[in-house]
Amino acid sequence: MKFVSAVILALAVSVSTSSAFAPAPVFGMSRVSAPSSNFELEVKKSIEDLADDELKGKKVLVRCDVNVPLDGKTITDDTRIRSSIPTVEFLAEKGAIVTVCSHLGRPKDGPEDKFSLAPCAERMGELLKKDVTLAPDCIGDEVAKIIADAKEGDVIMLENTRFYKEETKNEPEFVEKLAAPFDLFVNDAFGTAHRAHASTEGVTKFLPAVSGFLLAKELEYLDGAISGGEKPMAAIVGGSKVSSKITVL
Repeated sequence: MKFVSAVILALAVSVSTSSAFAPAPVFGMSRVSAPSSNFELEVKKSIEDLADDELKGKKVLVRCDVNVPLDGKTITDDTRIRSSIPTVEFLAEKGAIVTVCSHLGRPKDGPEDKFSLAPCAERMGELLKKDVTLAPDCIGDEVAKIIADAKEGDVIMLENTRFYKEETKNEPEFVEKLAAPFDLFVNDAFGTAHRAHASTEGVTKFLPAVSGFLLAKELEYLDGAISGGEKPMAAIVGGSKVSSKITVL
């Protein structure tokens, strides 16, 4: 648990503003002391810690990472979508109305068909063996109506959050619109948890927030490697942007 706290702390300091684990409205939080630190860190619970009545009928926004490689409209590796299934499935089975959001690629000037999440919604539906409704946008009245009309156990996917520049800028007005239809936020996107974007950090200012299974599993793997690995050890860190990793290192 101490190492998990340290990793969360590392993610927190790797961005210039509050992290995805920044204090939100109080919702099942425990307080632990961060190792080698003179301040305390708020650690959120996971979805598994929530009672059934905290999920049944609730409108839940889940930040997944379905930023998969595509060849045109064909997904060439669906690993990230597969990794998100346990959390989505768990919430749906508990009677939540589940809405997945994610980015895909780096669209420059608003909506671009090649960056639509349509292939991801279709593939997630195949894996869940149920329809996944792709919303035409990630904010707005039409999206709110789709969510309001959904039944318990339904799964919806919002269109690419990066079709709005306000997503990466974490602009408060956009954040408020994104969070408005929901009762709860679940962060299950470990690969983007260090970014202070609207769909990772911003929504935690408007919604109670917990972690999903994938986020918890990634931290457990790290804990095992550090706590139980042979010493001395070396770490190989991948990724194209050193600037976003150097603080964690």
